[in-house]
Amino acid sequence: MTITLVSAQHQNQMKKRIVNPWKWQNERSYVQAVEVTNTQGTLHISGQTAIDADGKSSTEDMKPQLIKAIENLEKVIEEAGYECRNIVRLNIYTTSTEEFFSCFDVFQNWTKENNVQQASTVIEVKGLFETLKIELEATVVK
Repeated sequence: MTITLVSAQHQNQMKKRIVNPWKWQNERSYVQAVEVTNTQGTLHISGQTAIDADGKSSTEDMKPQLIKAIENLEKVIEEAGYECRNIVRLNIYTTSTEEFFSCFDVFQNWTKENNVQQASTVIEVKGLFETLKIELEATVVK
């Protein structure tokens, strides 16, 4: 199934096309591919984590760290003048996929609320910076 989303009324404005040959990924809050044409810009965002405004890493459990990482991701996107709904790639690095999926509803609710339809990869890593458990790396277009 291919869905075309047009973000503006003019033909020279950005267009996103979602490519999903199957339906099973819909329950997992991602898409198989996103084609983007006529972009005005592309924002490549470094991994956002649960670090506060003073640069202090969180020592909390996965769920509060995921919430803070999402908040930090949103802040960077908004500061750059982009919108969360235009995230086209979102890689998730975690020190524990088991812990991440135990609070996956937080991620799913956020993608639904922001109409995010992104290509994604979840990668379990041996470690992240200091005490961090989750890192979100995104590409956003406009």
